Amino acid sequence: MAGKRKANEAGSTNDLRGDVLRVLGVLKVATADQIQRLASPHLTYRHTTKKTASARKEARTASHRGAANDLRRHGLSVDGGRTRGGEEVRLLTAAGLAAAAIDLDRLPEEMGGMPKSAGRSGAAHPMTVNETVIALIRPKPDLARLTEQPAEAQAAARAAVDAPDGIGSITSYATEVALPVKGTWKNPAIGSARADVVLTAPEGGVPLLFLEADNCTEDAALIAAKFDKYARFFKRKERDTDGIEKPMWRTRWSAPEWEGYERVHPPVLVVFHHVGKRSAKNQMAKVADLTRPHWHGKWDREDGYHSYDGRIPIVATTLELLREHGPAGPAFWRFGRTERQPLLDAIGNPRRDAALARRRAEAREEQQRREMREAAAREARRPVCADCGHKFTDDRWAAVDIRDWSQPRETHPHLCEDCQIWAVAAEQQAEADERERQEQDAEQAAQKGGGWFSRFRT
Repeated sequence: MAGKRKANEAGSTNDLRGDVLRVLGVLKVATADQIQRLASPHLTYRHTTKKTASARKEARTASHRGAANDLRRHGLSVDGGRTRGGEEVRLLTAAGLAAAAIDLDRLPEEMGGMPKSAGRSGAAHPMTVNETVIALIRPKPDLARLTEQPAEAQAAARAAVDAPDGIGSITSYATEVALPVKGTWKNPAIGSARADVVLTAPEGGVPLLFLEADNCTEDAALIAAKFDKYARFFKRKERDTDGIEKPMWRTRWSAPEWEGYERVHPPVLVVFHHVGKRSAKNQMAKVADLTRPHWHGKWDREDGYHSYDGRIPIVATTLELLREHGPAGPAFWRFGRTERQPLLDAIGNPRRDAALARRRAEAREEQQRREMREAAAREARRPVCADCGHKFTDDRWAAVDIRDWSQPRETHPHLCEDCQIWAVAAEQQAEADERERQEQDAEQAAQKGGGWFSRFRT
């Protein structure tokens, strides 16, 4: 035990250190509070009897702060400065990132880079990225671990559990992912984009989503320019391991093909956080206007929806709205639309889906009508037994079909199966009767002939 304490003086367990490795492996830089909320959300509802918010926070984050300290002693993490609010941030060393890759079951090149100015200047951008991920996941507390807590804490935890689910888990996300317009995944060329977050959660209806976070400190033109890089990356093609040339992003991530003729690029979500002097609402409007060539669709008058062939679905929200509503709530504005929608509707094309559903329904109905017409016409051609007047069964009809030369020829093709059996039996009986009659006639003739010869023998 003494040796164990010496190795991990803060007393952390393997599970706690694993929590810190996984979270930092994805987020790259985070506070103990963010690590705790993602890895052990039940702790958020403990220590509620402490008098101040700072005391409660100190208590619920103590375990993960100890785990981060032990990882630091092992050379796997380092202190990364403090946020503008004074919270200490942690980040992994190169050895720690390698250890996290093993824990996350990812290749080193899949881990992404470190965020710019990590641990410096208050880490404002990484903190917004982290809060975006937490707001999307909406971690659920384990109620079984809160049975001894006050009723108010249990009620708050129950409300979190009953709230709409988020999307994915921490392993569904990756940060600081290079999107090479030239070069390779590992060594992208200058001018390549770098996604703040990439989400892959097909089980949640989001096979692939790229995310950008903005603290309303950058000029809208700089944000819009990043979509020029996205467009170049999405259009880049590479030959995959199967020898087929396809969009480069498909060689790394999976996503279902769109129905019909559309070839829509993967969606991008921009989350604005009003930290800087610029208004989030104005930032959205300006970025939407500047990126119009990338997202603007073509209206299909006949079916009543926009086609986005070769376009990028760009969706925006604020961190405040995302925290309030979550992915399932009306927090997302798709550029070009007039109202906010849930995330899945915003990144999708509900009108198009409805139009395609109508087409499929109409096609099924037409197919059914065609099958009914063909069935009626077939019934009109179905042979009728010349004896009993009943229609032939399908098997009988196939058996008498003279077009199928592989079938043996039927003796009574104008009769149904039952009548044929009776007819064959009657014919066989007639033949037997005829043979018996002929035999009797022959026997009688032989008897007559025998009597005439016998007179000569006497």
